[in-house]
This record gives sequence, C-alpha cells and structure tokens, in this order.
Amino acid sequence: MSATEATAGMSPEHGRVISPHDPHKLGHHHGGHGNGTGTGVSGPASKRIIVGYGFWIFLLSDIILFSAIFATYAVLQSETNGGPTGRQLFDLSNVAVETVALLLSSFACGLAMIAAQARNVFWTQIGLLVTGLLGAVFLWLELKEFAEMIGQGAGPDRSAFLSGFFTLVGCHGAHVTTGLLWLGTMMAQIYAKGFRPNIMRRLLCFSLFWHALDIIWVALFTIVYLLGAGQ
Repeated sequence: MSATEATAGMSPEHGRVISPHDPHKLGHHHGGHGNGTGTGVSGPASKRIIVGYGFWIFLLSDIILFSAIFATYAVLQSETNGGPTGRQLFDLSNVAVETVALLLSSFACGLAMIAAQARNVFWTQIGLLVTGLLGAVFLWLELKEFAEMIGQGAGPDRSAFLSGFFTLVGCHGAHVTTGLLWLGTMMAQIYAKGFRPNIMRRLLCFSLFWHALDIIWVALFTIVYLLGAGQ
C-alpha cells in the first residue's frame, strides 16, 4: 500500500475508501450509488428493508392491541347480566362462511403478490380484485350478524359480555375495512403507474397487513365463537 493510500484509507484489494469513523464499512462504498449524490455515502440497508422492518413494528403493536382486547373479553365473557350467552347468539354456520371467505382472500392476495413479482399487471389486478371481493363478503356477513344481534336486543349495551364481543369483533372488522380501502388504492396505483419500487413496497406492506388479519381472525374464531358456542 502506498503512502497516499495509507493516508486516505484506501484498500488496494477492494478499491474503496474506508473512513476511520466507519470501521465496519456500513456507510461507504465505491462509486457513490447509495444516495445518488456521488459522495460514496449510503445507508446500512436498502429502503425496502427499512420500510419492511418499520411495518413489522406496526404489526406487532397492532397485535399487542388485540391481545389487550382479547384479555378484556376473556374476563368479561361470563358477565352476561342475565342476558343471552354466546351459545344462544352465535351462528357457527354463518361464521364458518366468514372464515372461509377471509382465508380464501388471503390465498388470493398471495397469488397477487406472486403475479406482482413477475410484473404481470393483469393477474395482479385479478388477484387483488378477488381479495377485495372476498373481504367485502366477510365484512357484509359480519355486519349482518351485528344487525341481527342488535335486532334481538343483544347490543353492546346489554351486558359486559356483549360490550367485549362487539369491541373485539368490531375492531377486527374496522381493520378489514381499512384493508379494503388500502387495497383499492393499490389497484389504482398499479393501474396508473405500474410496478414502481415504492408501489411494490406498499404492496408488500398491504400483503403483510392482510395476512396478519387472517391470523387474528383464526384466534378470534377459536376463542370467541367455538369456545363461546360450547359454553
């Protein structure tokens, strides 16, 4: 190594500058491709990884929220105040159709992501459309169940059990509604702008969100409906 190379921190094997303040070589590389300024400085990870990591933190916080509501429901499920119980109210055949619709929507979402990775606009849009339609079926059945229960005088103000039930199931339904609005936005963006990197990142985040809703629903279906109908 020459004296000039030693002073500048140049590595002749790799042909790049090694900053004395960056001994792990996280922020510098040859050619300045990181931030587009030509200074040779870039972040330690790509934007796709950073966005994905940040969205996983959001999902974990959402799971903590649902865990707290699940715990509240578990405490209140026997507090019926002389009103109807889950065994008297829950229609498992209706809930089974809801579950199948949501699980199939998650499968369609996975197929849409495969088509998006292949940059196939047509099949991506078809997959997202099927995802949205099945999600809308799920939401409609859930709202129908709520309306029937309220019509029977079993609204959220009837007992602590029903307050917990409407809060837990309604919170999940609100997330599904948000997901459907997000899905429609993604379909419009893909139609207008194609598979740009930022759109692909948003599509990946939507996919994670939708699959997380499926996982939460499986837990909800088991704890609220199956166990509730058996009591």
